[in-house]
Amino acid sequence: MESLLILHAVAAACAPWLVARLGRASFALLALPPAAAFGYAIWLGVRGLPARESTPWAPAMGLELSFRADPLTLLMMALVTGVGVLVLCYSARYFPEGDEALGRYGGVMVAFAGSMLGLVTADDLLLLYVFWELTTVFSYLLIGYDPRSRVSRQAAMKALGVTTFGGLAMLAGFVLLGQAAGTYQISQILAHPPDLAPVAVVLILTGALSKSAVFPFSLWLPAAMAAPTPVSAYLHAAAMVKAGVYLLARLGTAFGDVTLWRALAVPLGLVTMLLGGWRALRENDLKRLLAYGTVSQLGFLVVLFGSGTEGAALAGVGMLLAHALFKAALFLVVGIVDHAAGSRDLRELSGVGRAMPWVCAAAVLAGSSMAGLPPLAGFAGKEAALEALLDTPPVLAVVVAGSALTAAYTLRFLWGGFSGGPAGDVHRVPVAMFAPAALLSVLGLVFTPLASWYAGTMSGYTGTFRDPGHHSHLAAWSGPSLPLLLSAAALAAGVVLFLAAAPVARAGAALHVVDSGQVFWAAVRRLDRFAIQLTGFIQRGSVPDYLMLTLLATVGVGLFSIVYGGHPHLDVPVVPWQRPEQPVVAVLLVAAAVLTLFARAYILLALLIGLTGYGTALLFLAHGSPDLALTQFLAETLSLVVFALVLRRLPIDPVKGRLPMAFRLGLGLAVGVVATGGGMLAMAARGTEPVGLLMGPAAEEAGARNIVSALILDIRAWDTLGESAVLIVLTLGVTSLVFLRRRSFSIERSQAGHRAEGRTHWLAATLPRGQRALAFEVAARLTFHTVLALSVFLLFIGHSGVGGGFAGGIVAGLAITVRYLAGGRNELATAVPVHAGVLMGAGLTLSAGTALIGLLFGRAALDMLDTEVSVPLVGHVHLSTGLVFDLGVYVSVIGMVQDVLRGLGAELDRQIDTEEVDTGESA
Repeated sequence: MESLLILHAVAAACAPWLVARLGRASFALLALPPAAAFGYAIWLGVRGLPARESTPWAPAMGLELSFRADPLTLLMMALVTGVGVLVLCYSARYFPEGDEALGRYGGVMVAFAGSMLGLVTADDLLLLYVFWELTTVFSYLLIGYDPRSRVSRQAAMKALGVTTFGGLAMLAGFVLLGQAAGTYQISQILAHPPDLAPVAVVLILTGALSKSAVFPFSLWLPAAMAAPTPVSAYLHAAAMVKAGVYLLARLGTAFGDVTLWRALAVPLGLVTMLLGGWRALRENDLKRLLAYGTVSQLGFLVVLFGSGTEGAALAGVGMLLAHALFKAALFLVVGIVDHAAGSRDLRELSGVGRAMPWVCAAAVLAGSSMAGLPPLAGFAGKEAALEALLDTPPVLAVVVAGSALTAAYTLRFLWGGFSGGPAGDVHRVPVAMFAPAALLSVLGLVFTPLASWYAGTMSGYTGTFRDPGHHSHLAAWSGPSLPLLLSAAALAAGVVLFLAAAPVARAGAALHVVDSGQVFWAAVRRLDRFAIQLTGFIQRGSVPDYLMLTLLATVGVGLFSIVYGGHPHLDVPVVPWQRPEQPVVAVLLVAAAVLTLFARAYILLALLIGLTGYGTALLFLAHGSPDLALTQFLAETLSLVVFALVLRRLPIDPVKGRLPMAFRLGLGLAVGVVATGGGMLAMAARGTEPVGLLMGPAAEEAGARNIVSALILDIRAWDTLGESAVLIVLTLGVTSLVFLRRRSFSIERSQAGHRAEGRTHWLAATLPRGQRALAFEVAARLTFHTVLALSVFLLFIGHSGVGGGFAGGIVAGLAITVRYLAGGRNELATAVPVHAGVLMGAGLTLSAGTALIGLLFGRAALDMLDTEVSVPLVGHVHLSTGLVFDLGVYVSVIGMVQDVLRGLGAELDRQIDTEEVDTGESA
C-alpha cells in the first residue's frame, strides 16, 4: 500500500513535466498509478481478506503507518481507483490541447486519488485524518481550477471552509475516541468499542456529514459545480463526497446502535434527501441538477449507514456501488453534451438525443439506475433499502417520498437533455470521451445479476453489525412484495411531479425563503469583521502589551494547573537547593532584578539585565555544566553589544509605561512564583530515573567525551539542524524588517572608507576624529587573530571538552564585533569581506549536507567519519562527521553576528552619517 501511495505522489509531482512534453496524451500515463491500485484491489479480493500492512512511524508514541483491507475497504478502493482511471482517460479529450492549467490539474487529480486511496485503507484514526485533510486541500485546488474566475474561487473557498471546519471537529472526536479506547488503531477500536462520550459522537458525525454535504452542510456541493466536469464526476460522485459516508459505514459497526448516533444521522439524512431532491426539480443547468441529486442521494446513504443495522448496511453497500456508477456516468454525459452542444441549460438544448443516440442510451441507462428501475443496480439497492426500513415506518415513508423526487428529477434530466425537435448545432465527440460514460452505465446493468454474489462478498463487513435489524437482501428480482409496491408508488409519484413541473417550480420558488450561499458569506463576513476587531484590540503594535499578555497567560496556565490538576500533586517534598552556591547566586539575581526597577536610563537597564544573564551562567556552572555556562556567558555578552548598538537611536531616559507600577510589579512577582514553583515542583515530583544519567553511556557510544556535545551533535543532531535554520531565518527576518533595504553581496562602505582603500595603513578605521580611540583600535587589531584562533580551538575541542561550534562562532563574532566598535562599518567590511547571507547559507548547507550524506550511503546521519589524527605541536585531534557538522554551525553563527552588526550597527551608522550631512548642508 505504501508503494502505491508513493507511486501516486511521484506521478503527481511529474505531471506538469509530462503534460508539458506529451500534452493530453500524458493522462494515459497518469492513469497508471490508480490502475495499479485497482489491480491490487482485485488481487486482494482473489487472495482473501482481511489484509494488513504496518510500518512503524513513531513507535514511542504508538504511531504507525498502518493500512487494512476488508470488504468495505475493497469496495471503496475499487470505486476510487476504477472511476479515477476512467475520469483521467476522459480528461485527455475533455480539455483543449495547450490548456495552461492542464499540468497542474493532472498533478492535483492524481494526488487526490492517492489521498482518497490512503483514506479508505488507513487503519489508524490519525493517519485517516491526515489523508482526510489532504483530500480537502486537493479538492480546493481542483474546484478552483480557474483562478481567474470569481465563481471558481468562491466555490473553492466555500468547500474548503465547510469541510475544514468539519475536519477539525472530527479530529477532536478522534482524539476523544482514541483516548477512550486506549488506541487509535481502527480495527482494535471496532473489535473492542469503548463507551463513547456524546460530545465525541457529535464531533465525529460533524466531520462525516460536512464531508458528504449533508444538511446543514449541503451548500458547498452545488457551488462546487464551478469545477470542470471530470472533477465533478470523480470528487462529487465517486470519491470525496463518499468519504463521510465511508466513515459512517466504517464506525457504524461499533457505534451504529448508539442512540445519539442514530438520532443525529438518520433525521439529518432524511432532511437532506428531501431538500436535495426538491431543489433539483427547479434547476435548469444539467450539472447543478445532478449536484442537488447527489446531495439527495448522499442523504439516502447516510440514512442507511446511520441506521446501524446489518440489513440497512447491506442496502447501503448496494446503493454505494450503484450511486458511484450511475452518478459518475451522468456527470461525464453532461460534459459530453456541453462539449457537443455548447450548453448545459435544458431550456436551450434540442435534439441532442437524435444527434448522439449512443450518448443518449448511456444516459438513459444510468438515469434508469438512479430512478430505481429494474434490472439495474439502483433498483437492487433501493429494493434492499425499502426492505431494511420496514421496521421504521416514519423513516420508510420519507425514503419513499425521496425516491419519488429522485424519479422526478431523473425524468427532468433525461427529457430536458435529450428530447426535443430537430437537432441543433451538435458536434461529434471523440470515442475516448464516450467510452468511460458508456462503460460505467453498462456496469450498472452487469451488476444486477451478480447482486447475490456481491451481497455474499460484503457479508464479511455487514455481518459485523451488532444490531441485525430487519432482514434484507440484494437481488435482481425478488418477486411481488411490499418493497416492490412502494417502489412502484414512488415511480408513479415521480412521474406526476415531473408532469406538474410548472406548479412544482412555483411552489419551490415560494418556499425558497433562505439562500444558503448568502447565509454562508454573511457568516464569513461577520467572522472576518470580528477577527479584524479582535486583532486590532489585541495587536496594537505595543511590545509591552504583547509581553503583558504572554505573562498573564503564563500565570493563568499555572493557576489552572493548580486548581484542576489536583492538590495531591502538590504534596511532594520540595528541596530549596541542591548546592550551597545556588542561594548565593539567587540573591545576586534578585538584587540585579530589584535594581532594574530603579534604573532611569536604557543603558543601565541593559547592563542590569545582562547581570541576570551572567547570574544564570553562574547557576549553570554551579550545576556542573561549563558548556552551558560558557554559551550563556558569550551569548549574554553579544546581546549587550546589540543592546548598545540599538540604544544609540533611542532616548536616554526610558519612556514611562502605560500600566501602573503596582500592576507590573505584581505581574512580575506572579510570573516568578509560577515559573520557579513549577520548576521546583517538577523536579521534586520526578518519579523516574533522570534522562541525564543515560547520556554518559550514549556519549561514549558516540565517541564523545563531552556529553553536551554528544547530545547536540549525535543524539539530537536533526533538532540542532532545525534550530540553526530557525535562527538564520529569524536573523534575516528581524534585520530585514528593521531596515527594508536591498541587500547586495558586497559590504557597503562609507565615502571615507572608499578613500582609505588605497592606503597601506593597517588601521582601516574611518570613524570621525572625535569618536576614534587609537588604543582601542590597536588592541582590536592585535587581539583579533588570537581570538579567532581561540574560536577555532573551541570548535575542535567541542567533542571532547568545553566548546563547540556555537561557542566558537560566538567568540569569533565577538572578535568581529570588537573590530566593528573600534573602526566602524569599514573595519567590519575589512574583517569579514564576505556577505552575511553567503556565510549563513554556506553554514546551513554544510550542516545539512553532512547530516544527509550518511543517509545517501546507507549509513546513519553523522556517522561517516570517526578517526583520530596526530597533528604536530597540537597532539591528537578527533575528526568526525560531527565536527564537520559543527563547522557549519560555526560559520552560520559568524554570518548571523555579521548580519546583526550590518543591520543594527552599520545601517545605524549610515543613517547617522546621512543625518549629519543633511544637517550640515541645511546649516
